[in-house]
Amino acid sequence: MDTFSAAVMLFLIMDPLGNLPIFASILRHIEPKKRRRVLIRELLIALVIMMLFLFAGEAILSFLNLRTESVSIAGGIILFLIAIRMIFPQPGGVVGLAAGEEPFIVPMAIPLMAGPSVLAALILLAHTDNTRMTDWTIALLSAWGASAVILLFYKLFTKVLGEKGLTAVERLMGMVLVMISVQMFLDGVANYISHTGL
Repeated sequence: MDTFSAAVMLFLIMDPLGNLPIFASILRHIEPKKRRRVLIRELLIALVIMMLFLFAGEAILSFLNLRTESVSIAGGIILFLIAIRMIFPQPGGVVGLAAGEEPFIVPMAIPLMAGPSVLAALILLAHTDNTRMTDWTIALLSAWGASAVILLFYKLFTKVLGEKGLTAVERLMGMVLVMISVQMFLDGVANYISHTGL
């Protein structure tokens, strides 16, 4: 796989367009003057985590005695809980925060931006050919940069959709996210069973 193909793959897995309604819903409950700062902070945290998994993912999982399947299962559970809140809104939005309270790391950095699929893909890239870490780093930075630009302009999409349109998209994305989270969970369980021979 060349650098461009790896970058496209990571960009598609990050799914910034799919995450737009979720990010907008979370940021809606934060003071307007703090929104960009929170978004940039979460994007940078996601980048640090993804870099960490690219260079030390296998070592971290081995040290903690965790299988890659556990990353997928845990991410699926978290995404499922977020999706339920999107479909059935509660005070405090999809993450249950009080108005004005800032999300930190979860769920914007993890699992929305640096999700289990992205982390698993990064571990796989490093495992496949660890002599091309520079190429994989460029691919990751390119995919993250393109995703960050799209998410930083979430207000433009919010204006186009409007309040009702955003709510409708949020409910629809909630349904999609339920399916994605269940699939992520099932993939983790299936991989675990196949690897352990149960």
